[in-house]
Amino acid sequence: MPDIRIKDAAVLLGVSDDTVRRWIDSGSLPSYKDGTGRKVIDGRALADFARDHASPPPDPSGVGSSARNRLVGLVTKVTADRVMSEVQMQCGPFTVVSLMSTESVRQLGLEPGVVAVAVVKATTVIVETPSGVS
Repeated sequence: MPDIRIKDAAVLLGVSDDTVRRWIDSGSLPSYKDGTGRKVIDGRALADFARDHASPPPDPSGVGSSARNRLVGLVTKVTADRVMSEVQMQCGPFTVVSLMSTESVRQLGLEPGVVAVAVVKATTVIVETPSGVS
């Protein structure tokens, strides 16, 4: 497993370095010193922590669905023409872009400032790692 530095763990979790240090100090997140004396977190321990402490915003739709990839976010931009529209959402640290009919945008009332749920159901998901990381 890779060792993950505190600053990198903070970026991955979407929190500050100080928050990660508080979790370590409280015993919530295990860490150890690497060969250079830096505090690091085992990659598997960080993954377990991230999964166990994930707290996505509540889904405002109240709709049951087989799609598990439901990202609650804020509509930030709508670019529409007569037939098609591009809807941009900010879902936590991620920007999600959807192309849909302009009629659907109107029916859903999508405009900047509206809270919505981006539902992703795909048969193909490509996972990449930075080169040199195993």
